[in-house]
Amino acid sequence: MSATPERWSRVQRRLHAWGAVLVVLTLLLSLAMVALPMSQLLAKFLAYQLHKSFGLLVLIVTLARLGFRLWRRAPELAGLGPRMRRAARLGQAVLYGLLLLVPLLGYLTAQAAAGPVPTTLFLVIPVPHLLDPNPALYAWLRPTHQVAAWSLIVLAAAHAGLAVRHQLQGVPVLGRIWG
Repeated sequence: MSATPERWSRVQRRLHAWGAVLVVLTLLLSLAMVALPMSQLLAKFLAYQLHKSFGLLVLIVTLARLGFRLWRRAPELAGLGPRMRRAARLGQAVLYGLLLLVPLLGYLTAQAAAGPVPTTLFLVIPVPHLLDPNPALYAWLRPTHQVAAWSLIVLAAAHAGLAVRHQLQGVPVLGRIWG
């Protein structure tokens, strides 16, 4: 089968959808894992491992999306004025940056944490730690990861809200996203 532009567009749309779903799942897991008491240590450990696994998948999906973006330019933002197009491009660039930064910060946070807790992709594939535990680095990384993650959530919610707003104003952005 040949790789037609329509096929690549479908792949890009699916990666976009999967990225959004993974970000939401990772957020929900983060809220659950910190709420679990230490008396439920196994559930807490599993929630952290799933959170890290979904975070790594967010990174992988984002890298794939960026690969597509480098290979094929983003579609024109038809129906938007020049200021809105610049704002949309800036917002998308910041979103991509956060989609890369948040998982990387999480990965480093897990490594810098005290205690030899392994990181595994879905409890199957070991993910090597490149850093030794470092309490000082952890004390900086953990809140930095949290602030970046909440920034990502707020920006992603704004991104989705603006897509709906533009659709309601007659700019067919949702059709382009969902096919």
